[in-house]
Amino acid sequence: MPFLGSEETVRELKRALSNPNVQSDHLRYRNTILRVIRVMSQGVDVSALFSEMVKACATADIVQKKLVYVFLCSYASLNPELSLLVINTLRKDCQDPNPMVRSLALRNMTNLRLPSLLEYVGQPLTAGLRDRAACVRRVAVLGWAKLHNLQASSDIDSTVVNELYSLLRDQDPVVMVNCLRALDEILKEESGVAINKPIAHHLLNRLKECDVWGQSEVLRVLQRYAPQCEDELFDILSLLDPFLLSPHPSVMAATLSLFLSLCSSLPAMCVSALERGRGPLLAACGSASREMRFAALCHIQLLLRSLPGLVGAHYKRFFCGYAEPAYIKQRKMQVLVELVNDENVTLVMDELKGYCTDVNTDTAQAAISAIGRIGRSYSDQCLEILTGLLGLKQEHITSTVVQTLRDLVWVCPQCSDAVCVALEGCEETLQDSQGRQALLWLLGVYGERVSSAPYVLEGFIDGVRGEVSPGVKTELLTTSVRLFLSRPAETQDMLGRLLHYCIEEETDMCVRDQALLYYRLLHCGIEETRKVLQGRKSDPSLGVLIGRPAEAISQWASCFDTLEPLVQKAAMPESSCRGSPEKRSSACLSPIPDLQPLTPSRAQDTPTSQSASARSTAAGLLPVSSQSAFSLSLSPALGAEEFERLWLRQHTEEKEEEEEEVTLRECVSCPAPCCSSHSLQAALQLVSIQTLAVTPPHTLPWRVYLYTHTASAARASASGPGSLVLGELLYAGAREDQEGEASISVDGESEGRKEGTEERKGVAVTLRQRAGNDDVLRVCLSVLITVLNTLSPEKD
Repeated sequence: MPFLGSEETVRELKRALSNPNVQSDHLRYRNTILRVIRVMSQGVDVSALFSEMVKACATADIVQKKLVYVFLCSYASLNPELSLLVINTLRKDCQDPNPMVRSLALRNMTNLRLPSLLEYVGQPLTAGLRDRAACVRRVAVLGWAKLHNLQASSDIDSTVVNELYSLLRDQDPVVMVNCLRALDEILKEESGVAINKPIAHHLLNRLKECDVWGQSEVLRVLQRYAPQCEDELFDILSLLDPFLLSPHPSVMAATLSLFLSLCSSLPAMCVSALERGRGPLLAACGSASREMRFAALCHIQLLLRSLPGLVGAHYKRFFCGYAEPAYIKQRKMQVLVELVNDENVTLVMDELKGYCTDVNTDTAQAAISAIGRIGRSYSDQCLEILTGLLGLKQEHITSTVVQTLRDLVWVCPQCSDAVCVALEGCEETLQDSQGRQALLWLLGVYGERVSSAPYVLEGFIDGVRGEVSPGVKTELLTTSVRLFLSRPAETQDMLGRLLHYCIEEETDMCVRDQALLYYRLLHCGIEETRKVLQGRKSDPSLGVLIGRPAEAISQWASCFDTLEPLVQKAAMPESSCRGSPEKRSSACLSPIPDLQPLTPSRAQDTPTSQSASARSTAAGLLPVSSQSAFSLSLSPALGAEEFERLWLRQHTEEKEEEEEEVTLRECVSCPAPCCSSHSLQAALQLVSIQTLAVTPPHTLPWRVYLYTHTASAARASASGPGSLVLGELLYAGAREDQEGEASISVDGESEGRKEGTEERKGVAVTLRQRAGNDDVLRVCLSVLITVLNTLSPEKD
């Protein structure tokens, strides 16, 4: 036999198909045709056999017909004129007594896809819609959709459209589903098939008869129907309820999407439906199909945006398997970050710690980033793991850990001391530009606490000529100037050498311009340089709690059961973002509307100060302008454990007699701010108040814990025990809120009058200070009232 694929092979097949002896032997003839199809499937051009194959379709053998039709549909576009020869055979087969032959002829007549054959196809398709056999009607319905695709510019006859609508009540469920698909294609410009009440109820009643694909299609189409009354809505939901527990993920997802569409105005019903669909979604996360697992994980992430605790009890299902691909492991880690709480944080952190040494560098870096994100709420456990990873001295691990520490200390300034200790010796392992940028940023901001900072910086400056990353050079400039402001004697000489190189020899214009900026800034004086470079050290775009604020289900319901959750950018911020935290925050942070920087001395000068001032007067507070001048400060930082110890101290009986604790309580008559925890933290940091924990919005009771340090103008540098002010904001809803006059108590004994016992919506503010005075707490209270009224929604 000649070599497969050569021209001799095609010539031999042509001779065999034309040989009368082969044609007379039915089995040999069919085997020759099978050889042609086999050669064609291997990529050999057998179009020269088209005329012989056309003759072979005139047979009663169904197997031979299928083989020939496969060939003809593949090469019809190359031989449009010869394809006309097969039309008579196909039209004849459309009238064959065997329904399989009729359906096969109709299918391949439309699969030829030749505009010149359209005039011959219409009549057989119309007859096929009325055929007695269901298999013929199925093919005829889809044939009209193919016909419309070939001549999209021309309209299908309205008689055919009416015929397709009538076939929606066909006894065969596959015909019904095919009609939905065909009408959607034909009426695409008219928004697809129109669903009215009779059609919707008919489809719902026939839903159990359809297969999995049919049920998914019917549920998708039913989203276009809006029930006319509430009773009809609940009848439809009752019919759909069993499909929420379907073992097939596609049917369950389509049903859940329909539930969310129908119950858009009933949030409680949406929550109930999501809870019912939790089990099938979790089962899909353990599917043998990787694609199914990934899709289920993406949809669970979507659900967690509104119901953070939906799958909290099943967090172990999201532990990664050894053989799972990296993209599934990373999605699971993102879900685990959303599910962390006080009860499971230790187990989750230990599990993530094991992933940090994964052989896949992307997985290891994602695990380290996940630990850093959890560290925003559980900093002690996070720092212990991250500092331990630095001891491994592996390049990609050290780089990611340093970037994670930079992001963590940017969010939680109280971790800065531990981070500064961990930085010692990291520069020897760092090789990539992102890790070196993170290290330089930390040295610039906290260089006065790192004993080896000038020596590390000198090594970078000595090697600046061989540095290829402009980002590292610009960060090195900023760090050198910042360190010069805090340790001038040790960095003056190296800063001069760096500025000389960047101005005189550097070819990158961005680096050169930044060096000129710092050079001219230093000429303006040290104090001016300090104002520019030593600003806020925490990022107002990041909150103190992990996760995102809870969203309304309606915000993402339309993209459920679509490809959008699969292509959405991951919610977990990666440490590999370019630039320092200040640059990243300026690019991604949208400004808070109607919020101006506040200070205690001018807190009531804001646009919203009138209502705040009125409430302060009604509560018996002194105007800020009439009080002594006080300043607020975030330094020194206070850890969560120390805050808890001091806050709970009042409830214990073991208090020293010489210490007095002043407590101020006030109920501000405004609802809890509906903004995210990020915006709340940003607003409070503008007035030098630090938040330690924030309850997600729209959660009752809504609670915020915060602190600040106060000092009078006469002794602004004092930072004794009495300067620390602890605070709590509590919003419990209309049930528990009471507004009254501000009450001051010393050691728990009330000295103020409580008035107004009627229930009103308000935020209860509690401030405590040891060895303090009333005026200091009133200043803090007036600032908090202004911020709350600024962030609260406008009331009627």
